[in-house]
Amino acid sequence: MKGLIRAGAAVAAFLVLAITGMVALVLADDAAEATEISDGGHGLRGVPTEFRPWILKASQACKEPELTPALLAAQLWQESKFKTTKKEATSEAGAQGPAQFMPATWATWGRDDDGNGEASPWDIGDAVMAQGRMMCSLLKQAKSSGYPGDVRALALAGYNAGWNAVETARGVPRYAETQNYVQIILSSMRRFQGPALVEVAGSGDGPDAVRKAAARIGTPYSYGGGGPDGPSTGFCDGHNGYLNGRCAASSTVGFDCSSLVQYAYWPDLKLPRTAAAQYGATSDRPVSRSDLKVGDLLFWSHGGNSGSIYHVAMYAGDGNVVQAPRTGKHVELAPLTSAMPERDYYGATRP
Repeated sequence: MKGLIRAGAAVAAFLVLAITGMVALVLADDAAEATEISDGGHGLRGVPTEFRPWILKASQACKEPELTPALLAAQLWQESKFKTTKKEATSEAGAQGPAQFMPATWATWGRDDDGNGEASPWDIGDAVMAQGRMMCSLLKQAKSSGYPGDVRALALAGYNAGWNAVETARGVPRYAETQNYVQIILSSMRRFQGPALVEVAGSGDGPDAVRKAAARIGTPYSYGGGGPDGPSTGFCDGHNGYLNGRCAASSTVGFDCSSLVQYAYWPDLKLPRTAAAQYGATSDRPVSRSDLKVGDLLFWSHGGNSGSIYHVAMYAGDGNVVQAPRTGKHVELAPLTSAMPERDYYGATRP
């Protein structure tokens, strides 16, 4: 957030930004030196102990599934390397603290989240929670903007250069600093991701797809939502997508059962969109229930025939599946025997 808030002399600064961007790419390789603190499986590692609870809290406070702890941690690393002193965490432009807030921006997002009687960009809790609030708002703007590309990239660009710059560019601005900022954070997220919720053995398309789907555990179910690029809002069709009498799908960012499968295998295998079509595309490779392998697709049918298939899940090993079950639920790991009614189980295929 530090660099392009200075904005005006974009052309004159371009060469400088290109040079500093190259430096930033080198610095990103040093991220392995971050303090390694395991989080016991809660989706975060490699951050100083004092940052960890606030990163998790900021992520949980946002309803946008893209704001993961790893994204916040990678952003903090890029902004300040988790530094908290005024000497180490004050930029030439005047950005302050571990999340590098300019004073005017801090006035909008800063609160006394740690309860010490002062809202300060130098307090870790205050800074990280403000970072989370701002990123959450930017993710919402990115989704409603209709601009192409990863909504995380758009939100990060807004944090670095300001949302007005994103609107002007109708996407990630072509400033070297912002381009590098976005690229580095998205590419370095992996090193901050904690142990997977699902341990998947093996390699190849099937295990890789299950690992990708399992990374979305906790993402809401949204009928008609989701696709190759990730979760999105869905729709209601007169029967599906409703919760407590209202259309929940139209305001819920998530996946339904078949979009999760499509997303998991894309782009290596471009499966069709619906469960029935996915069965049709893979039915020439049936698999018995006793011979299931990780990544196999499992189908359920109301009528006992392929024309009535209503659900698909992915076999995750050890008798479990990864699935997006129904409205009001979330992407989950569930036993195959109880994922859907046993009487509706139709069969399995190997993509």
